[in-house]
Amino acid sequence: MIHWLNLHIDQSSLLWLLPILFMFHDFEEILTVESWGIKHGPGVEAALSAGKWNPYRSMLRMTTRNFAADVLFVYILVVAVTGAAVFFSFYWLYLAVLAVFLLHVFTHLGQSIVLKIYTPGVVTAVLVAFPYSLYAFYRLLNDDTVSWADVCWSLLLMALLAPLIVWGLVKSRQRHKPV
Repeated sequence: MIHWLNLHIDQSSLLWLLPILFMFHDFEEILTVESWGIKHGPGVEAALSAGKWNPYRSMLRMTTRNFAADVLFVYILVVAVTGAAVFFSFYWLYLAVLAVFLLHVFTHLGQSIVLKIYTPGVVTAVLVAFPYSLYAFYRLLNDDTVSWADVCWSLLLMALLAPLIVWGLVKSRQRHKPV
């Protein structure tokens, strides 16, 4: 299977698959987040510790439109870093975003396991994001497009930038509090 993929997917296509598959995954979330929040939100919120700040509270009250606006911001970022990788061979930001895409799978899985219910995005996280991310890392390393040092530097970059981006998205969600 990997041999077939290697023969039929060129480097540029491999890189551009990230924004395409990101949107495929996020469409599942966009289409289900509001109805899921209405149905399961009160029970999940009641289970959260009342005295602690929790970023999930803002997500439980998201409308489809507001969630799509957040996704648009992230999508623009994903396309920009993909463009930098394809056109300028600058891979660190791409690798950082790819790492977030891979690690995000475990967020979805963890939520579904802890809550013991379907959570928005878990299906495409497991069936799309996980295999693509693993293959993309494998392929970029195997083709010597990037080195393990590049991956390590990009993970450091991810560790520095991801909390800021998540904080900004959570902060922006405060505007979505119900009236």
